[in-house]
Amino acid sequence: MIRFYWTPQTRAARIMWLLEELGEPFEISQIDLGSEDSRADPGFVAASPMGKVPAISDGDVAMADSAAIGIYLADRYPASGLAPPTDDSRRGSYLFWMVYTPGVIEPAMMEKFKGLEPNRTQSGWGSFDLMIETLSTGLQAAPWILGEQFSAADVMLGSSVDFILRFGLLPEGEAVLSEYVERCQARPAYARAIAREPG
Repeated sequence: MIRFYWTPQTRAARIMWLLEELGEPFEISQIDLGSEDSRADPGFVAASPMGKVPAISDGDVAMADSAAIGIYLADRYPASGLAPPTDDSRRGSYLFWMVYTPGVIEPAMMEKFKGLEPNRTQSGWGSFDLMIETLSTGLQAAPWILGEQFSAADVMLGSSVDFILRFGLLPEGEAVLSEYVERCQARPAYARAIAREPG
């Protein structure tokens, strides 16, 4: 069974959502990141050497990082339909969007928070504005990032856009991304995941 190492109100929320979408049984081990004893849990240490959540163990597999976990779980449990098969023409696009959150969205947000001058040619993420524009363009033609099929990439992206909205960073008039978050939030698995978060 999948064991999920989780801390409330962290990036681990997106893996809670993904696990709810997956439909496979899982157990939760809550990690108190402020407690040395909690962080010393042997299973957690094996899954996350850096002591970060989210992390999982699944049989002989132990790993951390939400994008890596998302790729693994969607491939390991293909009945969920959360990832195109490796020989599907959409696979390249899917992988691009799966790592867009840690590789582009999060660095661009940090740059924005710190008020740093963007350097679109030297930064792998380009800039905050380019990040928003690229994501918005990717979602203009269909409800989900791969078209009509919801995927693990939508869990990664939807949770990130929700975060951008909560911090008031979404540009005014950006309806495509606002409507995308609403579609994500309307999913029953999203509601079940959010219900597990404390007040």
